[in-house]
Formats: sequence, structure tokens, C-alpha cells
Amino acid sequence: MPPPFLSLIIPAHNEEARLPTTLEIVGAFLHAQSYSAEVLIVENGSSDRTLEIAQEYAGRMSFLKVIHEEQAGKGRAVKRGMLEARGEYRFFADADFSMPIEEINRFLPPALDGVDVVIGSREAEGAVRYDEPAFRHFTGRVFNTLVRFLALPGLKDSQCGFKCFRGAVAEDVFPYQTIEGWTFDVEVLFIARKRGYKIVEIGVPWYFDANSKVRVFKQSLKMATDLLSIRRNALQGIYNAAAKP
Repeated sequence: MPPPFLSLIIPAHNEEARLPTTLEIVGAFLHAQSYSAEVLIVENGSSDRTLEIAQEYAGRMSFLKVIHEEQAGKGRAVKRGMLEARGEYRFFADADFSMPIEEINRFLPPALDGVDVVIGSREAEGAVRYDEPAFRHFTGRVFNTLVRFLALPGLKDSQCGFKCFRGAVAEDVFPYQTIEGWTFDVEVLFIARKRGYKIVEIGVPWYFDANSKVRVFKQSLKMATDLLSIRRNALQGIYNAAAKP
């Protein structure tokens, strides 16, 4: 069986409230597309009914695959999904879909071709932020300043939760990922850039979700430490082909 054109990977930790709506939206969107697709829900470490709900939907959605991870960690979930996916293009998305799902097609050919990695951005030209508190925006920009200084010069927004990799690029990059938490985005983009892959940032409409699981102040120290770990890993050659973890 040929691989699907698109793999959509959705990490899901304690998402019982949002997952049904998300899967209905995803199903309607994919039904309207001309290309083949698969969806991978990677449930990890949930204490609610996320896994059961995902499995119930998989029983009636033939394109849906459910993966269970015992431990939490968004980076861990995305890594497993990206490596178990089969698509020519592999797109990971937050379960709340704070970006309209129709925007996915802007990341793919024919809208965008000849690109290895496409990242959604809340800062690139054409981006619009809706309902985001000023303090949240400010702290995000402070973190991005650190990201640009330590790891990804030139990228305006590494943390928007919508990114697309060509399948071959995902299979080359994600085995080297070491960060299992929120800062994994920076690490995989750092690895992709180190390997010479072309990264394009496109502005997207983005809606702030007051129920977001990102706790900026609580997690800021760990995220800053992760940036230093990326620099250390690079110096130690951990991201080199001969040193795959």
C-alpha cells in the first residue's frame, strides 16, 4: 500500500474535553481533500479518558491510528508520531487547533513546494494573533530572543505548534531529538538547519486558548536550560550522523 500524502500527528495529554471536537474537525477537513492522509493521535501519560476517546473514534475513522505512550512530554509524543508516520509530508499540530485547520494546505504542495520544513508563525508577515494577553505575548518574545541568540538566528517564532516536515527529512532529523518537553521544537529545527534543510516560516492566524497547557513562568527556567543543552549537544557532536542517540 503506497504511503499517504499527508500524515497529521496530534500529541494528546489529558485532552478528553477537546479531542472529540478536534477529531470531528479533522475528519471533515480530510474528507474534503483530494489527497490521501492518515492521522496519528499520540496519547501520552493521560489521567483522563483521552486514550479511550481516541480509540472510540479510531473504530469509525479508518484513517485514524492511536498510539499510547506511558510517559508525558509533548516532545516525546511528537517524536514517536513523526517516526511512526508514513506520509510524504508529516505535519504535527496542537490538539486545540488554535490555527484554522484549512491553513494546513498552505504548508503543502502545490501551495508551497521545494521546501523541507515549514513552520507556522505568529510573527511572520501575514500572521494575526487573536485574544492573546499582553503578558503572554511579551514572555513569548523574550523566550524567542533567547532562541534566536542561542540556537535559531533569524526565525521569528519557533514555538507555534504547527510544523510540517517532508517525510525523508523527519526520518533524518527526529532520531536525534533528545528533548522530551516543550522545547523540542527548537531542537528539531536546530538539527534540521545543521543538516542543511530549507526551513520556511509562514504567518498564520492564531487564536489564544485560555486553557492552554503551556505555563510560561513555571516552565521558563526548564526551557532556558534546554536551550543550553542544545548548544552543549551540538558541541559534543550528538547531532552528528555517527552519534545517533
